[in-house]
Amino acid sequence: MGMVHYLSYEKLRGVKVAAFATLEADRRAGDWRGIQGNFGPAGKKMDLAGVATYKDVDEMIASPDIDAIDITLPPSLHADMAIRAFKGGKHVFCEKPIAMTVADGRRMVRAAEQAGKQFMVGHVLPFFPEYAWALKVIGSGKYGKVLGGSFRRVISDPSWIGAFWSADKVGGPMLDLHVHDAHFIRLLFGRPTSLSTVGRMKKGLPEFWHTQFCFDSGATVAATSGTINQQGRSFNHGFEIHLERATLVFEFAVLGGEGRYLCPPTLITGKGEGKGKSQEVKLKGDDPMEAFAAELKEMTTCLRKGEESAVLGAPLALDAVAMCHKQAKSLESGRPVKM
Repeated sequence: MGMVHYLSYEKLRGVKVAAFATLEADRRAGDWRGIQGNFGPAGKKMDLAGVATYKDVDEMIASPDIDAIDITLPPSLHADMAIRAFKGGKHVFCEKPIAMTVADGRRMVRAAEQAGKQFMVGHVLPFFPEYAWALKVIGSGKYGKVLGGSFRRVISDPSWIGAFWSADKVGGPMLDLHVHDAHFIRLLFGRPTSLSTVGRMKKGLPEFWHTQFCFDSGATVAATSGTINQQGRSFNHGFEIHLERATLVFEFAVLGGEGRYLCPPTLITGKGEGKGKSQEVKLKGDDPMEAFAAELKEMTTCLRKGEESAVLGAPLALDAVAMCHKQAKSLESGRPVKM
C-alpha cells in the first residue's frame, strides 16, 4: 500500500511526497522490486531524487518540511504511529482499518483532538466506480430513500500474507476484508443497533460468515464475507441495494486470474407486475489505482481546506471496526449482540 499511495500522489496536483520511512534499506535505496500486493503495478527501481528517506520514523516526523503523515504500516502498528505523529504536530492519514481494537482507535481520535490535527482513514471502497455510483444515485434522492441491501466480499485464503490469521497483527478476513463493507454499510445506513452472525471459524477467527444488521430506520441489511480454500476464485465482491423506486446491483469476480463482471452495474426500475426496466450502467475508471488517486485527492483537498471528509472521517472508520468485533462476538457466541 505504501507504493500504491506513492504512485497515486504522483498523479495529484498540490501535494508532494517529501519523505518516507522504512526499516528496509533496499526500499530506501529505491529498489522496490520485491513489493507485492493486490493492486497496482509490480514494484520496480524508483528514482527517489528529491525525496528524503529515513530509517527512524521519529526523525521524519520531526521534519518541519512535512505537514502530514500517511501510515501504510501493518494494522497492529497504526495506533502507536498515529499518536506519535499527532504529538509531533502532524495531520494523519492512516490506511484501514483504523486500528486492531476499538480502544486503540479511540486513543487515536483523542490524540488528534488534543493536537488539533486532522485525522482521516483510508477506506477506499467508496471511490471505486460501482460504489461511487451507488452513493451518487442514493444521494440524489431520485429513487427515494434507501431501504436496505446485501453486500458480498469473499477471497481465496491469502497465503502470501504471513500474519493474515494473527488476531494481534492483521485480524483475518473480518478486519482486513469485511471492514470495507462494514464501513460502506455504516456510511449508507448509519450505526446499527444490533446484529446477528453465523458462519465458521479458523484459528480462532471468523473464516466465512453471514451477518444480518438491524437499524432504527428499519433498513434490511445483510453481508456475506470471508475466505474460501480454493485459489481458482481469488476475489469476489458485489451488492444489491434497494431503494423505494429502484434497485442497484453488480457483482465482480476474479476467476482463474481474470477479472470480469458476473453482473455489470445495473439500475432496475419499475414495479408491480409490469415489465419494468433494467439498464446496464457504463462506468469509468476500471483501473483500481484510479480509486486510490481519488481517495488521496479527497484527503489532501480536505487538509488544504481544513474541512472534514464525509467519507474518510475517523468516527466512521472506528464504527466499522466496532461492527467487525461485534460480528465476531456474535459468531463465536451463537447469539445476536447489541451495538
